Amino acid sequence: MRRLSEALYLIAIVLWVGGLWVVGYLVAPVLFTSLADRALAGQLAGQFFSLIALLGLGCGGYLLVFLLGRFGFFSVRRAVFWLALVMMSMAAAQLFGLQPLMAQLKADALPREVMESVLRDRFSTWHGVSSILYLVQSLLGGWLVVVSGRGLR
Repeated sequence: MRRLSEALYLIAIVLWVGGLWVVGYLVAPVLFTSLADRALAGQLAGQFFSLIALLGLGCGGYLLVFLLGRFGFFSVRRAVFWLALVMMSMAAAQLFGLQPLMAQLKADALPREVMESVLRDRFSTWHGVSSILYLVQSLLGGWLVVVSGRGLR
């Protein structure tokens, strides 16, 4: 059973961090360069970002439970624990805070596209905040991959 939980620990890290990188740096750019309708590309990218945030919450939750089960209170002394917790917090902030805020700005701009409305500057600001948060989460994910092997010792 211990080997299975360790394998799931590593798979959770691979799924989460790999998913972050693929969605943010491959899928989203391809959507915007391939689709003529930027609003559709944005809508699809938003759905992918929501899915990867949910995946992150699930994978991060498993990592925390695994570490607490394996090391108890001493888990808080491990970088893996804190990286997973911070990354989960960022995913939750994007999923439950920034994405609904940007969706509301899009809805408020109707019948026009948000980038053609008076809400353009506010949307751009929040989109920039979201992008920076995603970049930081992606970089922390790289660090998580590097230190993950040490998390099992």
